[in-house]
Amino acid sequence: MTNFDCESQEQKYEFIAGQHGGYWRHGFIDHAYLYNLYFPPDALLAHFGNDLRELVLNYPVAQDVVAGLVGTLIGQPSPRIVVGNGAAELIKVISGNLSGRLIVPVPSFNEYVNAAPADRAMEFPLEPSTFKLDVDQFAAQAARCDAEVAVVVTPNNPTSLVVPKTDLLRLAKRLAGHDCTLIVDESFMDFAPHPEQLTLEQDIEHHPNLAVIKSMSKAYGICGLRIGYLLTANRELAETIRGRIPIWNINGFAEAFLRHVPKYRRKFSESCRQVAADRDALYRQLCTVSGMTVYRPAANFIFCRLPNGAASGPEVTRRLFVEHNMYVKHCQGKTLPDGDRYLRIASRTQSENANLVEALKDVIGPKDH
Repeated sequence: MTNFDCESQEQKYEFIAGQHGGYWRHGFIDHAYLYNLYFPPDALLAHFGNDLRELVLNYPVAQDVVAGLVGTLIGQPSPRIVVGNGAAELIKVISGNLSGRLIVPVPSFNEYVNAAPADRAMEFPLEPSTFKLDVDQFAAQAARCDAEVAVVVTPNNPTSLVVPKTDLLRLAKRLAGHDCTLIVDESFMDFAPHPEQLTLEQDIEHHPNLAVIKSMSKAYGICGLRIGYLLTANRELAETIRGRIPIWNINGFAEAFLRHVPKYRRKFSESCRQVAADRDALYRQLCTVSGMTVYRPAANFIFCRLPNGAASGPEVTRRLFVEHNMYVKHCQGKTLPDGDRYLRIASRTQSENANLVEALKDVIGPKDH
């Protein structure tokens, strides 16, 4: 069932709730998936139209050239880079094929655990009151479990919280003593305050057990192109991952984007600042919702706990969609206590965000009395 002309909003919700994309076809406001709405600019997209026939008919380049294109963009040598068909492809290789035992602080991006064999993934619960990572306790647990890979997402998904750079470097050093590789997922780093001071990309050469993963789909607003990369000074790790992915894992449109995007660095930086401004305005508005616990965000989404008297996250999500045609992400499927009390709300434009807050007040207000 994909044609909703004769379907109720309830039936439409049931269908959408089981999907993992294609939302743009169905005419609702998507505050669930995570976008940069201000990039890429039309001038960059025009390059696709100009070369459409050739991009469709011809083979794209292989991994070594694609890695060089990403390297030009981020200022790193290509042997340190592995480019994936989205970060999800790289996560699948790391969690599913390379790591013996893997440990992840939770709640976090579920795919790291989901992609690992059931007996290899270990979850390290974050303190529910703050959801901040104690890297010393995390390192100790990784050592006790003989973990070969430890994963930290910063800013974290769904909490939108950053782990300080000094903590992560200390973590990398501690894990090195246990032959454990630290994977730091920085997919949302470009939206954080002063990302150049938080990223570990310039520190990898001093830490051979460190790798950075980044989903360009999130930061650059190209979810449909599916580009992600892993960056590490550990050449053996890079070569091993590269050997597990197809020769042509990146399509011609993604290649064309990588060739043209360096000319739009200023536009990209401006877009990230606009996303951050919209997010900060949304944060302030959500703080006005009576009884809501709102965590100060660093990514392009906001994590919040519903008021005690309100309906559950799944029910609030359903009512927002059915009554207001807006879709948010509830956290019932995340590993955290009372997950059904939490929402992750993606920031969009300021007008859409303001409408979302008013709709949320309407949905939870009567339940708060």
